[in-house]
Amino acid sequence: MTMPKTQEGTSLLPGNLHEPGDCRAISAVLSRVGDKWTVLVVSALGGGPKRFNELRKALGSISQRMLTLTLRALERDGLVTRTVFPTVPPRVDYELTRLGRSLLEPVNGLSAWARANRTAMEAARARFDANEPAK
Repeated sequence: MTMPKTQEGTSLLPGNLHEPGDCRAISAVLSRVGDKWTVLVVSALGGGPKRFNELRKALGSISQRMLTLTLRALERDGLVTRTVFPTVPPRVDYELTRLGRSLLEPVNGLSAWARANRTAMEAARARFDANEPAK
């Protein structure tokens, strides 16, 4: 069977590869691990446990609320553990779980790919936008 010619960036797959249940499951995982703050938090915790304010400083522009929401979601998904130490004031550390550490390699690979290909993508966007008719 000859596959039809495709444009660059487009691929054709046989229709039987699409399973709705799998798509929903994959979509849920990708929405978590593809989130900007998730990627940055996982990367920051790759060096070991950190306290909330250490994470906040490491990430720069994240708000306290967004960091709290991201950490809770990561904890819920089993990627991060939260350990409270009975000191005054209480000390709370965040750390990647084994599952979270397994995410480091793909996250770091994707980050490296993004850095290496950012300018090529920007150039492609500029070429595409230059060919779009004015609205």
